[in-house]
Amino acid sequence: MINIPCVIFAGGKSSRMGEDKSLLPFAGFTTLTEFQYSRLLKIFTNVYISCKNKDKFSFDANFIEDKKTENTFAPTIAFISIFEHLRADSFFTISVDSPFINEETILKLINADSSEVDATVATTEDKIQPLCGIYHRSLLPAFEKMVEEDKHKLNFLLKNSKTDYVTFKNDNTFLNLNHPHEYQKALTLITS
Repeated sequence: MINIPCVIFAGGKSSRMGEDKSLLPFAGFTTLTEFQYSRLLKIFTNVYISCKNKDKFSFDANFIEDKKTENTFAPTIAFISIFEHLRADSFFTISVDSPFINEETILKLINADSSEVDATVATTEDKIQPLCGIYHRSLLPAFEKMVEEDKHKLNFLLKNSKTDYVTFKNDNTFLNLNHPHEYQKALTLITS
């Protein structure tokens, strides 16, 4: 079991999906969030769900609700709330809509991480995966400044911090379920 806390980000707007993707049924579970929580508990000692309102979920879990929720669905506020709640030096982050990120990928990121950096994040040949990686408490002041300035781009933060990027093959591991067709593809992949 991995001791670093794991946080599932499940507070996004889901505008491209047209409905709250964190509540979509998946792989025999009532919701995608419950599927992620269940499988990650087999890898991490402590798993949390970051969200705007835990009442939308019908299962028991360790929830971290955003402290400020007005009109922003960007993860910057969630990061601040998580650091305040956990008091950990770092945590592993994963998006609720990336159900194929496996233990091998997670371990590769954790083994690449060091206390000399602010973050260790996955990347494929063509895209940074900002919600798959380890974030250190050293970034908290930068997150607070971003919220203060109403800036919410994680890639901007990572490029202006000490970030290690770990490159992975561009395959279905990082399939994000942003659109209905990606959700349908994921449903076929999970059953095959």
